[in-house]
Amino acid sequence: MSTQTDVTTNETKTATNEKAKVKIQAIVQVGMLAAIATVLMLFEIPLPFAPSFYEIDFSEVPVLIGCFVMGPVAGAMIELVKILLNFIINGTITAGVGELANFLVGCSLCVPAGIIYRKTRTRKGALIGMITGTFVMTAVGCFLNAYLLLPTYAKAFEMPIDALVGMGTAVNPSIDSLMTFVIFAVAPFNLLKGFLVSLIVFLIYKKISPIFRMHQK
Repeated sequence: MSTQTDVTTNETKTATNEKAKVKIQAIVQVGMLAAIATVLMLFEIPLPFAPSFYEIDFSEVPVLIGCFVMGPVAGAMIELVKILLNFIINGTITAGVGELANFLVGCSLCVPAGIIYRKTRTRKGALIGMITGTFVMTAVGCFLNAYLLLPTYAKAFEMPIDALVGMGTAVNPSIDSLMTFVIFAVAPFNLLKGFLVSLIVFLIYKKISPIFRMHQK
């Protein structure tokens, strides 16, 4: 009886230690991917069809990889840590509204993709997830820009919203209102970013995912 009890106790301790090890490894991976995302966030590419304050970065690549490897919740945590680290490093010019919008827009790409891929762990599942995430991100990005980010940005810099629209008109004559700004600048921006981020992840994920799975064992 004593021997059986000792065996059971040892098995319980082993299982507990394994769970603790997995949690620690997950925290390390979240931190590592968030740090990479923060660095990538510093490198921005201007676009010819949008004002200068719309620049593409590839910080969602590590976030999306984290979603595929560890699940959508972990991906959202990576996005959150990325935003917090960037906030600490660069501060804010939008009273935190821009950072909140960045978090929500980033999650709207990665979380749906992660949810779909978790149910269908195939290349097709990943592709469907990323396409879905791109369209969700575009819709969320348009809504947030029209009703939260652009009005707050204008207020922070003490300029009328028409001045922001004018910045859009300067690069695209079709932009003559807030709605056309969203249609011709914000929507293409998010579609292009979603496509590029998804393409990079699609090309590299299978090659680098064994590294993360190895650390999870």
